[in-house]
Amino acid sequence: MTRLRIEGYAYLLAFTACIPMANWMIGNVGLTCVPQGPCLIPVAPKLMAPSGVLMVGLALVLRDLVQRRLGRLWAVAAILAGAVLSAVVAPTALVAASGTAFLLSEMADFAVYTPLQERRFVLAVFASSTLGLVVDSIVFLHLAFGSLEFLAGQIVGKAWMVVLALPVIWWIRESDNRRNIQPA
Repeated sequence: MTRLRIEGYAYLLAFTACIPMANWMIGNVGLTCVPQGPCLIPVAPKLMAPSGVLMVGLALVLRDLVQRRLGRLWAVAAILAGAVLSAVVAPTALVAASGTAFLLSEMADFAVYTPLQERRFVLAVFASSTLGLVVDSIVFLHLAFGSLEFLAGQIVGKAWMVVLALPVIWWIRESDNRRNIQPA
């Protein structure tokens, strides 16, 4: 097995782990937990978000890395498996919201990332993740809570994870360029 395949499987494993972790965090990690709602964390001054946003933001970036190392078919399979896993591990009240939001946001990410990634890898990750996090936030909050009350916090929280990942994405691109590695 090549080093690139091993990297791809590692990204796939991390991507998959983000899904149950996000669902677990929503109900268990936060400074405050809203009755019949999510546990919240601060993502900016005076701005709170459900704690699962951190893992969702990371999942969007990791999905792009799965595609870069393993290819489109693996990425689509990971999205579909992730949507099922998201629904299976979500609290009963959040099953539809979690699975639907995951599927739609990751497909939006895929649609933007795929045409950009060969020429502009860092931009592709940033743009696709940004669209994905907005889609995920709107769909999840609407379906799960019937409200977009935490929309700004959701977007900011997920964006933090994307922004924090960008130096790593840049490093991967530079490393790939030095080794003359093309995306899968």
